[in-house]
Amino acid sequence: MSDKTGRAVVALTLILLGAYLLALQFFPALRVYALNESNWPLLLVGLGGVFLAAALLTRNPRWLVAAVVVSGVGAILYWQNATGDWASWSYMWTLLPGLFGVGLFLMHVMEGNLRNGIVIGGTLIVLSGAAFLFFSSMRGAFAFLGTYWPLLLVLLGIILLAQVFMRPR
Repeated sequence: MSDKTGRAVVALTLILLGAYLLALQFFPALRVYALNESNWPLLLVGLGGVFLAAALLTRNPRWLVAAVVVSGVGAILYWQNATGDWASWSYMWTLLPGLFGVGLFLMHVMEGNLRNGIVIGGTLIVLSGAAFLFFSSMRGAFAFLGTYWPLLLVLLGIILLAQVFMRPR
C-alpha cells in the first residue's frame, strides 16, 4: 500500500467517523439506537464498510479481505449479543477461515483472476463450512435435522472427491 493510499483510507475513516458522531449529536433517536447494548457490534460492520469503500476507491483489492473479515466478525458478534448465545462461539470461530476465503475470492475476482478466487477462496469456504457443521452439530445446533445430519458431511466429502477426479490434468 502506498503512502497516498494509506492517507486516503485514514482520511475516509475520519470523515465517516466524524459524520457518524455528528449525526449522534443532532438526531436523538439515532443516539438511543446507537447506545443500545445490543448494537455495539455494528461498529465493526461499519468499519468493514470503510474497508470496502477503501478497496473500491483506491482500487486495491487487498482491502476486501479486511472488509469481509471485520464485517463478518461484527455480524457474528451482533447475532450473539442479540440472542445472548455467547456459548455459540465454541463453534462460530470456524466461520473465520470462511470469511477469509470470501475475502480472498472477492480480491481475486477484483484482480481479474476468477480461477484463483474459486480455488483458494472456495477451498477455505468449504473447509470452514465443514468445520462449522461438525463443531456446531456437536453442540446440538442441528438437532432439528434429526439423526441423519452427518449425511451433510458425507455429501460434502463426495462433492470434494468428485472435484479431484474431474479436474483436468
